[in-house]
Amino acid sequence: MLQGWRRRARRVASLGVFATVLWLCAGGLFTAPPAQAAAGGCGGRLARTVSFDTGELRVYKSRNQACAVTVARVPGERRQMAVSIQPRGGAPVREAGRFTRHAGPVTVGAITRCVYVRGSVGAGSATSGWILC
Repeated sequence: MLQGWRRRARRVASLGVFATVLWLCAGGLFTAPPAQAAAGGCGGRLARTVSFDTGELRVYKSRNQACAVTVARVPGERRQMAVSIQPRGGAPVREAGRFTRHAGPVTVGAITRCVYVRGSVGAGSATSGWILC
């Protein structure tokens, strides 16, 4: 009789552990989005922000990549937006279209290379010049 009780106690304990793990995993699904999601999908640290009349151009740098996003100052209506990032000696990576919030992210490998970033929202635009050198 004592062995049956121990078996049941182990079963209940393992079910409790399982329920706790399941609760913790499900809790991760309903938390606020991470900072990179709020940034439009770029990982790494914010390296440079270039503001202009209708928005801003954000450049992020991680260990081996550079990423750029153009963000509208006032999100809402669809309008023409574009973002481009070019590593020195490489071809530019672009995204353009009619968006409500942001254009991008666009990412290039830039471990030790400078990048040139351009962005526009409607009639306003900005360039960074060669940065992250």
